[in-house]
Amino acid sequence: MSAEVLKGGPIAEAILDELKPQIEKLKDTRPPKLVAILAGDNPGSKFYAKSQQKDCDKLGIGYELRELPDDIGENDMLGVIEELNEDEAVTGIILLVPVPKGLDARALQAAIAPSKDVDGVHPANLGLVVQGDRTLAPCTAQAAVAMVEAAGITVEGAEVVMVGHSEIVGKPTALLLLEPLATVTVCHIGTKDTAAHTREADVVIVATGVPGLVKADWIKPGALVVDVGINRVKGEDGKTKIVGDVDPGVAEVAGILTPVPGGVGAVTAAMLMKNTVAAAAMQACV
Repeated sequence: MSAEVLKGGPIAEAILDELKPQIEKLKDTRPPKLVAILAGDNPGSKFYAKSQQKDCDKLGIGYELRELPDDIGENDMLGVIEELNEDEAVTGIILLVPVPKGLDARALQAAIAPSKDVDGVHPANLGLVVQGDRTLAPCTAQAAVAMVEAAGITVEGAEVVMVGHSEIVGKPTALLLLEPLATVTVCHIGTKDTAAHTREADVVIVATGVPGLVKADWIKPGALVVDVGINRVKGEDGKTKIVGDVDPGVAEVAGILTPVPGGVGAVTAAMLMKNTVAAAAMQACV
């Protein structure tokens, strides 16, 4: 029996629909405007920027892509960020990564004003996640939690295993699920037997960047499996395709499974819009 497929599209559309009246309310006080900073000519980042532009246009959110040369110095990058911090017309800022060699992405992200950090990666916003504040939490972490909630899982008391402990997915996702009293175990490269943990879990969330890492025999029958991974691999025909961190065989064991593509990624994009509107509302004090 195959798992129920929990698609991200309908969840994302519901999030975007909820934002429309908020955006209308902000038009006369603090209309949302998102500025993306792109240093260099990374094709993946440019594709992501086009997707952001499309979502912003759909909602009536202002959008600007600030393109900078790949040989820009860190001081000049910091100057651009400071300029955007001080620009009252700009309510949200996101640094597109990866950045060129010689630039410190973490330092640049920390230079963005916390109230305009719509990516949710500033230390101040990551710190608020510890207190259960999701207002400007990392977009992918919010998306993973939204998928769990949309699956109808009773989070309180659920055994959750988070496979992966990155700053923008694993750690904040675990913290956000601790708030409603899930019992959360975090597995990572130092875990001796990850499968022993996942086999006992009601919910398994995977964000490692390792294609097909989680196998069918790692999963308890009927569990919810949320696949955050987005990996580009070459198929037998030589063509590049996108796959997740979960092996396709998991579909025969899990109760509910998110697809890749078409799962968490769509909701992550919607969460960026949600954060953009939330940042504008915070700045407008509404």
